[in-house]
Amino acid sequence: MANPYHHALSSVKKWGGSVDDCMAVHNWFDASKRITADFRHRALRHHTEGIFMAETIFGPTLTLSSGRIIPTRCVGEQHVIEDLGFIPSFADWVRCMRPEPWMGRAQRLEKEIDSAFASSTSAETG
Repeated sequence: MANPYHHALSSVKKWGGSVDDCMAVHNWFDASKRITADFRHRALRHHTEGIFMAETIFGPTLTLSSGRIIPTRCVGEQHVIEDLGFIPSFADWVRCMRPEPWMGRAQRLEKEIDSAFASSTSAETG
C-alpha cells in the first residue's frame, strides 16, 4: 500500500462503510511522509506504540457510516500489516538505527543553569 486512500479502500472491503470513515486514521499513520518521503517515515508511527497512539487520538472505536462500530486499534493494525507484513515494536525500529556520535552528545546541565542563574541575579542587583 502506498497511499492512505488505498488503505481506506481496504478498510471498506474488510468492515464496510465508506472510504471517509477510516481516512483520518490512515492519513495520520502516513502524515510522517511530510518529514521523509521514503519508507523510513514509518519508523515514527508504524509500530505497536503508534497503534495505541492512534487509539488515544481517534478514540477506542470508530462508527462507520453503516452504523457498525469497529475498534480503532484494528484499523491501525490493518494499516501497519498492509505496509510491513507484521506489527513491529518501536524497539524493532530502533535496533535498525545506527547510532551516531551527535545522538549522545550533551552538555552538562548544571553548567547551563549556573550561567543562566548568574546572569539573572547580576541583572537584579545591578
